[in-house]
Amino acid sequence: MPAWVEQASKDYLKRMPRELQIKTIEVPLIKRGKNADIPRIVRDESRKLLDAVPANCYCVALDVNGSRISTQQLASTLDDWMQQRRDVAILIGGPDGLSDELLHEIDTTLSLSDMTFPHPLVRIIMLEQLYRAWSILNNHPYHRA
Repeated sequence: MPAWVEQASKDYLKRMPRELQIKTIEVPLIKRGKNADIPRIVRDESRKLLDAVPANCYCVALDVNGSRISTQQLASTLDDWMQQRRDVAILIGGPDGLSDELLHEIDTTLSLSDMTFPHPLVRIIMLEQLYRAWSILNNHPYHRA
């Protein structure tokens, strides 16, 4: 990831409270050449993502066709996850998305927007939204909507 992504990620990670600890696991992208077999690459990257998920995690994939929820709804969802005391894995695919196989194996999908964001920016957006959701749940002044 570019340095600006690492810096922004670190900023949000240090803000997270003890009860909302986030561990980032990066799965390297497969290089794409001029005549790359994109369906194979997406399948292989998706398998690597699934292999990196710790056992018994509730798996959420970010996907353009996922459920569209508001920040308030994310806060409610985050509260549910925290009450269940179950680890949650949020999967962010590569530039070509996630395989249908992965999308059928995970628990749910979410969409950040109808717009398309650059892959590195998605991590920062998700971290910010998780922090904002936590701030809503805890009446923290960060969220002012």
